Amino acid sequence: MSYFHSVTLDTDKCQGCTNCIKRCPTEAIRVRGGKAKIIKERCIDCGECIRVCPYHAKLAVTDSFAMLSDYEYNIALPAPSLYGQFKNTEGANVILTGLEEIGFDSVFEVARGAEAVSAITRRLLQEGALQSPVISSACPAVVRLIKVRFPNLIGNILNLLSPMEVAAMMARREATEKTGLPNEKIGVFFITPCPAKVTSIKAPLALEQSNVSGAISANEICAKLLPVLKNITQPKPLSVAGMEGVSWARSGGECEGTDTMQYIAVDGIDNVMNILEQIEDEKLDDVDFVELSACLGGCVGGVLNITNSFVTTTRLKHITSELPKRQESCSVALEDALFRTPIEHEPVMKLDEDFAVAMQKMEQMDALYESMPKLDCGSCGAPSCKALAEDIVRGFGNENDCIFKMRERVRELAKELFDLEARPYGLNNQKEDEDL
Repeated sequence: MSYFHSVTLDTDKCQGCTNCIKRCPTEAIRVRGGKAKIIKERCIDCGECIRVCPYHAKLAVTDSFAMLSDYEYNIALPAPSLYGQFKNTEGANVILTGLEEIGFDSVFEVARGAEAVSAITRRLLQEGALQSPVISSACPAVVRLIKVRFPNLIGNILNLLSPMEVAAMMARREATEKTGLPNEKIGVFFITPCPAKVTSIKAPLALEQSNVSGAISANEICAKLLPVLKNITQPKPLSVAGMEGVSWARSGGECEGTDTMQYIAVDGIDNVMNILEQIEDEKLDDVDFVELSACLGGCVGGVLNITNSFVTTTRLKHITSELPKRQESCSVALEDALFRTPIEHEPVMKLDEDFAVAMQKMEQMDALYESMPKLDCGSCGAPSCKALAEDIVRGFGNENDCIFKMRERVRELAKELFDLEARPYGLNNQKEDEDL
């Protein structure tokens, strides 16, 4: 599959444990031959496997800071969660000034893009033209999850680009007017807290091409900023985003910007899965807007951050308490913020191109599953007995991968061996009796 994925596997470090297969929300990981294997069609780049792997065998592929040399003018797009990664920093200006100190020519807050998206969302909700409940499109891991697991809910996804993309578009326009440089000589780099954002840049969900040139991990940028920040005594007044935009970094921040009381904010991939199932079952008819974040706590919980999400949230609350509610100047035209390409279902359980053959394989899967212990222990290298049944039908596994079925087979073999050993003895005794 040509689809880019930020989450990758270092096979040399992998020890074949089953921590990752148990935590993957889309059953995208198997352990075969003592090593994990990521099924790309299923992966949503949520980063849960990176979070739980005790051997650090899962990692996120991001762009290098050295990529700045490819452009004449470079803009940093800091996610709002970056503001809470450092202690003893008063406000965002210190961090934004630090970004210019380490090599960026200018900065453009993603929080400004968030405020622009909030403004359009409020307008669309007031017009009542959206399919309820409206599901936020800000988290790319959630959008991809819906594409592969909940296709019936694609129509509920808010038809707006993410704050990152909107901010990148606004930043490019400002830089072009300021420098006179052509678009291809301007580099726009997102400081990313998670691998899903990287994937959404390399393989856009609702665009033919991203407005972002590259994604540099927050932990790499933090390492460069730490020695610089302590020397900044007079930061530049670079921050213009209000509380509304910066609050998008934590769970519930986007909801608060919709100005509606009928909303819920859910964070953590397991909780997201549960809520999506409830929406699919039409159990949330009284909710207008649903904010979903794959990471616990929202973007503050991204696996590429360096600070605990709870600490980050507390720091952000302190920073936002001194900001105005919103900057009305942060606006963008509706047509610029809308999806360029539609979100479409990506089936991940296509057993065969021939429908009749696929149905036969489905029946085989059901029969195999019924013969299994249904303990979902993961010892076979698959996350569940049903997943193992699918692997067997697809030719990626066999029944002996199940230790319980293997134990039964060993018992049968032991009995057969015993019978084979006893048979000659019995025949010899019978011949001796006849001779007598």
